[in-house]
Amino acid sequence: MLKVLRPAVTRVLNPLGRALADHGISPNVITVVGTLGAVGGALAFYPRGVFFWGSVVITVFVLLDLLDGVVARITGSTGKWGAFLDSTMDRVADAAIFSGLILWAMDRDRPLVGALALFCLVAGAVVSYTKARAEGLGMTCDVGVAERPERLIVILVSTAFSEFLPILLPIGLALLAAASAFTVYQRLITVYRQAVPGDR
Repeated sequence: MLKVLRPAVTRVLNPLGRALADHGISPNVITVVGTLGAVGGALAFYPRGVFFWGSVVITVFVLLDLLDGVVARITGSTGKWGAFLDSTMDRVADAAIFSGLILWAMDRDRPLVGALALFCLVAGAVVSYTKARAEGLGMTCDVGVAERPERLIVILVSTAFSEFLPILLPIGLALLAAASAFTVYQRLITVYRQAVPGDR
């Protein structure tokens, strides 16, 4: 859904990407640093209930997920390993974000928040897996209302401002859970229609 914004964001990041490329910084290094920063921010801030600054730190490092692609294109170093590493590190960062929230919920005796965060973690992994598996089988699965950018915006915004308005966290998680479940449904239907074209 937010893919239409990617070209504009990429143009903004181009000067920084070119500067990093000129200094010989590999896009894979940017990918790993971004993941480590997001993981560190999530696990250092969220379990302690420091949601606003934790979300700010995570957002800064998540933006590196776009910057590594910019550097790769500038240096002509795009390839299968970089794409694989980027997708794998995305899963690690996502897991850390929801794990931080689950740890907070367990410590504060908030079972609903913990359950919703766990559901979002699992559903997000399934959303990503369905697309990867479909493409591995030679089919397309580029649909869904809650792809990774949308999921990150919902969880980071709702978590950040829940420090001032606590009800935003369970509301954001509930919306994300519903959107993720619907996206899984959309992708299952899309793949089914390609795999079994005669059975509509």
